[in-house]
Amino acid sequence: MSDLDRNYTSPFGRAAGRVDRAAVDAGLRSYMLKIYNYMSIGLAITGLAALGVYMFAVTGDATLAAKSATGASLALKGGQYLTPFGLAMYASPLKWVFIFAPLAMVFAISFGINRLKPATAQMLFWAFSALMGVSLSSIFLVYTHTSIVRVFFITAASFGALSLYGYTTKRDMTGMGSFLIMGLFGVIIASVVNIFVASSMLQFVVSVVGVLVFAGLTAYDTQRLKNDYIYGYASQGGEIAERAAITGALSLYLNFINLFTLLLQLLGQRE
Repeated sequence: MSDLDRNYTSPFGRAAGRVDRAAVDAGLRSYMLKIYNYMSIGLAITGLAALGVYMFAVTGDATLAAKSATGASLALKGGQYLTPFGLAMYASPLKWVFIFAPLAMVFAISFGINRLKPATAQMLFWAFSALMGVSLSSIFLVYTHTSIVRVFFITAASFGALSLYGYTTKRDMTGMGSFLIMGLFGVIIASVVNIFVASSMLQFVVSVVGVLVFAGLTAYDTQRLKNDYIYGYASQGGEIAERAAITGALSLYLNFINLFTLLLQLLGQRE
């Protein structure tokens, strides 16, 4: 799971002095647009990295394929073969490095964001997005490419609708935060357990509950980011607001990636 360290608690309480909404509307639109732009660039980097790693990892030429201990080419379905690079990425201990590297980097961004220059934070976010793409590249070996594209657009439409709801709703979603965090921890624990028990039923339950949790987090985080700007960043601006936009993009990016992977488990067609 890529649902990693997150800051769900707004740094600005409701008791903060209310800023005239008309005075911050333009700034709020610019702030949220910046968050969505960062998130979109991150997703693009992730997609390109995943596709690039996959293309280097497989080949249709048996002479370029990695060999087994018996000298036979390591074949996949559809006349494809793992290259030596693919063997190292997906069937050697190196794979664990790329599985856990995004976890380490998201912790570094989350805990070090206040000490980083915005430009440095941006570069770390791009690097994190690329590592996430490397980690996710194996989905091209597991699921058909058509189903990956289909689920991506389903995720994009769902994410857009949920984020729009969080931005426009008058309902205060603050109370949902603790409930959603509990659900998130439950999904993480169940996922770790299922690594050892390998239960298809537990995996199905985790996927369904995970989709609901991250759907709620998408709306909740969008409202949280909006309120953070209105009650705090509108009067601060500068590097503080820029760093906040990057961490906000990271939160929404993680929601999107998790929604995508969980929906892919539910709706994706396996090779």
